[in-house]
Amino acid sequence: MTPASFLAYSAALGIAAAIPGPGVTALVARALGSGFRSSFTMLIGLLLGDLFYLTAAVLGLAFVAQQFGMVFTVIKWFGVLYLAWLGWRFWREGITPENIEAGRARGGLLSSFLGGLTLTLGNPKTMVFYLAITPTVIDLNSITLSDYVVLALITAVVLTVVLLPYLVLASRARWFLSSPRALKMLNRTAATFMVGAAAAIAARH
Repeated sequence: MTPASFLAYSAALGIAAAIPGPGVTALVARALGSGFRSSFTMLIGLLLGDLFYLTAAVLGLAFVAQQFGMVFTVIKWFGVLYLAWLGWRFWREGITPENIEAGRARGGLLSSFLGGLTLTLGNPKTMVFYLAITPTVIDLNSITLSDYVVLALITAVVLTVVLLPYLVLASRARWFLSSPRALKMLNRTAATFMVGAAAAIAARH
């Protein structure tokens, strides 16, 4: 691959990632509700999901999505249910000044990671980008192992650069909300984002 090809891929990925979607809304909701650490773990899950689809595209496995569509459907609906459950938890239990630190201490990093992973694997937007758009940007038939490594690094860097500011701003804004009324609004906003992300995925075919 040429530098121009890598640049074209970087630009296409950056634009796709910057467009608000289920991934961005879920990350913001997680940052608002649980802080930077938990949301960053979700970001890692999202990155691995993207790398899975990149690998599938490079290996020519686009036909898997057609031949084993049921598997992708199951993953999609698992992600939808997970996001809906998170939204219900934020709406019902909420976050108070007393349980913010306790909630972070309980862990939940594994669930955040798995949530990000399943969200990406079940996101039609991600599938379309890697299995339909990427082949039009770069020549997948001529990719070498070293090219793949560079593409994987570009994917990780571009997604981190685009999504990390969302997490930082959301997690910092969270600490300024100390009144019960503001926290209630925070909980309802996080719940709405989560349910909205679930609905967006469920509505797409």
